[in-house]
Amino acid sequence: MHSYDIAKCLLLSDAEHWNQTDKDWTRLLNGPQNHCLVAESDNRIVGSATAMNYSNLVAWLGMVLVDKDYRGKGIAKLLVASLLNLLESCKSVKLDATPAGQPVYEKIGFNNEYVIHRMVKSSELNYGSVEGKIKPESIQPSDIAEISLLDFTVFGGERSYLLSSLYKDSPDKAFCLRYEGRINAFSLGRKGRNFFQIGPVVAPGPAEAKKVIAFVLAKLSGEKIVVDVPDDKAELIKWLESIGFTRLRQFTRMFLHENPYPGRVENNYLICGPEYG
Repeated sequence: MHSYDIAKCLLLSDAEHWNQTDKDWTRLLNGPQNHCLVAESDNRIVGSATAMNYSNLVAWLGMVLVDKDYRGKGIAKLLVASLLNLLESCKSVKLDATPAGQPVYEKIGFNNEYVIHRMVKSSELNYGSVEGKIKPESIQPSDIAEISLLDFTVFGGERSYLLSSLYKDSPDKAFCLRYEGRINAFSLGRKGRNFFQIGPVVAPGPAEAKKVIAFVLAKLSGEKIVVDVPDDKAELIKWLESIGFTRLRQFTRMFLHENPYPGRVENNYLICGPEYG
C-alpha cells in the first residue's frame, strides 16, 4: 500500500460502513514497523489488509476488506497469508474477529482469547456526576511517555506511536487520573466516519474507568459514540447501558498459536478499536 492508495482504500471501508477515516488509513500506513497490503485487479484496488507492528512483540491484523464483486476468490486469505509471512519474526500475532471471520481465522490457527462487545449511544446520555475527590485532568503532551509505559504493561506491546497519534488528533478528548503523583488511568479516542470512538481506556478498576469515560462523554454532547468493551467488564457494561448505550455486535479477540504477551486484561476497559487492538 502507498499513500496514493488511501483514497481508494477508504472507498472499501466506506462501502462496508466501517468507522475508519483517511486519518486512520494514514496512521496504519505510516507506522514505522507496520505492513499494509492491497490486492489489485485491472489497476483497481479490490482488497486490503494491515498489520500494526508493536515493536515486533505484538502485531495486530486489521482492515481485511474485499470488494463485494471480488469475494469468493481467495483474496482475503492471500492478503492475510502474505502479512503472516512478513510477520514471521514477530513473537505474537493477534486480531479482533467478526462472527463471520472467526471460523476462517480458526482454520488458519488462531485461538480465541475473549469476547468484546461493541456498544453505541442510542439515546441522549445521562451519566450524572463523577464521584470522588480525585478528578480527571486533561492529558498534556509531556504525559504521553508515562501513559505509553502504563499502556505497555496493560496491552502487552509498545504503542507509543499509536497513542501519540491519537492524542495529536483529539487532545481535548484525552483525560487521565493521577494517584500520588502518578498516572493510573487514562482515556484517549478518535473521531471516525460514523462515530467518535472512545478508547483505549486503561484503569485500575471500574470506578476510575467510569470517571475518565464520563469526562470524555461530557465533551461529546450530541455526537454519535461507540465503545468496544471486553466481556469481563460487567460493571462498566451495566453502567454504559444505564446511561443510554446499547450492544450492537461483538468481536472475538484471537491469537495465532500462542499468546506470550497477554498484558493485564483486567485493567483494559475499552480497546482502541479492532484495527488497533
